Amino acid sequence: MGRLRFKRVVLKCSGEMLAGKGETGVDFEWVDILSREVVFAKELGVDIGVVIGGGNIVRGGPASQGGMDRVSGDYMGMLATVINALALQNSLEREGVHTRVMTAIKMEQLAEPYIRRRAIRHLEKGRVVIFAGGTGNPYFTTDTAAALRASEIQAEAVLKGTKVDGVFEQDPVTNPEAKKFDELSYIEVLNKELRVMDATAVSLCMENSLPIIVFNLSKSQNLKRILQGEKIGTIVS
Repeated sequence: MGRLRFKRVVLKCSGEMLAGKGETGVDFEWVDILSREVVFAKELGVDIGVVIGGGNIVRGGPASQGGMDRVSGDYMGMLATVINALALQNSLEREGVHTRVMTAIKMEQLAEPYIRRRAIRHLEKGRVVIFAGGTGNPYFTTDTAAALRASEIQAEAVLKGTKVDGVFEQDPVTNPEAKKFDELSYIEVLNKELRVMDATAVSLCMENSLPIIVFNLSKSQNLKRILQGEKIGTIVS
C-alpha cells in the first residue's frame, strides 16, 4: 500500500444522500452504500469521523419559513441527524466495523455525549466515530459541525460527499454544460457564493488551514481513491 494522502479525516454527507432516490426518509439501501464506502476507506487504516445532516427528515431553516420557531426547527433537525447516525452505525457494524455515535445533545440511552478527548481515543483505537446532533446549538448547520469537529480532532481534511462530481459554476443537474472547478481558494468560494459549504464552515476551515474536498460519494470507492492521493472532485484550500 502506498503512502496515504490523509491519516485522519472527517467525512461530511447530507441527510439527503440517505434518502436515496426519494426526497425524504431513510433508504436503507443507500445507507449500506455509504457504509461500504467507509469500509473501503477504513481498510486503508485511516481515522474516520463522519458527520451526517438531517435534511432527509427535517430542516430547521425551511421549517421556520413555514411558521415554526427557528430554534425549535433547528433542534428538530439535530434530532434527525441522530436518527441517521444510528442507521449508519447499524450498517457499519453489520460490516464488522467498530463504531461510536457521539452526540452534541445528551441522550445517553442512544449514544455517548461528545467529549473531544474521548472521540480522539476512539479514533486511535480504530473506531469510526459518527458525530450527531450538529454543534448542539441552533443557527449552525451540520457543515459547520463538520468543520468544527475536524478542527477539534486534528483531522487533516474535510471530505464533503455529494451526488455530483465536485463544485460547478452552476447546478450540473439543470445545466449539463456547467463548468467544474478542480481547485478553488476559500476566498473564491466565499466571494462567488458557491454552494460548497455554508460561509461559517468555510471560514472555520480557512482559519484552521483545513482543506475541503467536494466529491461524488455515490461513485464506488471514490472516498478510498481520494485517501490514496488521486485527484477527484474539487479541492478548496
